[in-house]
Amino acid sequence: MTHPDTDLIPLPRRAQHGPPAGGEGTTLDERTEIEARPGTERVARWLRQTVGAATGLPLAPFRDSGNRIVLQLDPETERELGPEGYRLVTDGPLTVIEGGGEAGLFWGAQTLRQLLGPDAFRRAPTAPDKRTWPLPALRIEDAPRFRWRGMMLDVARHFLPKDGVLRYLDLLAAHKLNVLHLHLTDDQGWRIEITRYPKLTEVGGWRERTKLGHRASPLWDERPHGGFYTQDDIREIVAYAAERHITVVPEIDIPGHSQAAIAAYPELGNSDVVDTAALKVWDTWGVNPNVLAPTENTLRFYENVLEDVLALFPAPFVHIGGDECPKDQWRASPTAQARIAELGLAGEDELQSWFIRHFDRWLTARGRRLIGWDEIIEGGLAEGAAVSSWRGYGGGIAAARAGHDVVMCPEQQVYLDHRQHASMDEPVPIGFVRTLEDVYRFEPVPAELSGEEAARIMGTQANAWSEVMDSQQRVDYQVFPRLTAFAEVAWSQLPPSDARDYQDFTRRMTAHYARLDALGVGYRPPAGPHPWQRRPGVLGRPIDGAPPNV
Repeated sequence: MTHPDTDLIPLPRRAQHGPPAGGEGTTLDERTEIEARPGTERVARWLRQTVGAATGLPLAPFRDSGNRIVLQLDPETERELGPEGYRLVTDGPLTVIEGGGEAGLFWGAQTLRQLLGPDAFRRAPTAPDKRTWPLPALRIEDAPRFRWRGMMLDVARHFLPKDGVLRYLDLLAAHKLNVLHLHLTDDQGWRIEITRYPKLTEVGGWRERTKLGHRASPLWDERPHGGFYTQDDIREIVAYAAERHITVVPEIDIPGHSQAAIAAYPELGNSDVVDTAALKVWDTWGVNPNVLAPTENTLRFYENVLEDVLALFPAPFVHIGGDECPKDQWRASPTAQARIAELGLAGEDELQSWFIRHFDRWLTARGRRLIGWDEIIEGGLAEGAAVSSWRGYGGGIAAARAGHDVVMCPEQQVYLDHRQHASMDEPVPIGFVRTLEDVYRFEPVPAELSGEEAARIMGTQANAWSEVMDSQQRVDYQVFPRLTAFAEVAWSQLPPSDARDYQDFTRRMTAHYARLDALGVGYRPPAGPHPWQRRPGVLGRPIDGAPPNV
């Protein structure tokens, strides 16, 4: 990898000053036009809406100007760099972006935006009299390491209104991340409208109060909390993401993390051992014992839910959770024990696997694929299922060796709700200390995998659980700047983790902080939280080396 002293993030695969035949940089000004060749119209529109708005330049469609941005799809670029690869060349009056596909062209446009400086990330010009925007003479060839470069956003524990989700899609796109995993249901709330079951949002969409801080905290926020996305909201989110070449993967939790659904429809729970009619949407954190009953009614209910989900989300994958499913109620339930006997299962672990296998077959029959947390391995992994490996690398290694696709997201490395520093000034400090450098040195592919097994690691994902993130400002603080380091890990062809040039990354971050400022991101400053970012008196979990289990 060669690169000049640019401040680009993620680091491009190859970059050099000046085109091969020589040449100079260019300057965008009021005469600059966009020559959008066939198949590039959406990227041209994005450039006008974002870069045009920030710079005040019209970036008019090409007519006759020599000073222009040329957008084109290029078969050679696709052969050499893949559909998400791009070439960007600035040479005299021309700025040329060639994409292997439309996605690659879009990532090249994101690079162009970075080259223009942090003011190109604003929504309107800050200096209306500024008429010229210089670009250095560069040739960049770039392509991603992984095809799944994701972030999981938990909107179930604390609801993030639609505008906040759209904003995060823009932030993901600015970092060349291409998957938004939306955690839509949990014990603490159900966030997606299902037309056949209105109580899921009428009852399951809000809770009476909320635990403040770690579950052991004595503090409560006595305000009701809730919200949900209408189906039109979801359509808008999905369409907005598609314009930015981001896939939205929905998560509907089955069979654990389901108290909000059971509160809305008590027949879904194990009513032969628990008074499910008395359950409310959960107001605290941790692993909840109230799980779905293994009945035909439950299967039909969630099939109907997923019919709506499939109609709203075109993503090839649907995430069904599958994690942290306590078996105590099933052990005590005559209904569950009768189901185990009827199916000839070895026990409760295989009963959980029966749930997963059912929905794996159901989704496969409809042209989709199931993905779940690594507990879905317990009791036998469903054929065709992919695994999100969160409890470390072990689940992902086992799944890859068994021939299953894997997304690496181990909590020890890339759970962004975890604290960023050991100081108790960190707001609601929970989990492991994982600094910006720790995330930068994360390696998604375990060294012990063979080449064939490693090819099963289809990507990586950072997870942002929202138990202690009750506002957009708190999400920003926990996610940034670490998501920037993660984005480089997911995109760039970096050396092994212990050989990565963290000093160069921090140099480039100096410029990137200015971009985040322009975007209005309330990130954690390198020196520690601002006074207004602290949460004195709201307890987290002391550092004791144990997993957080908030």
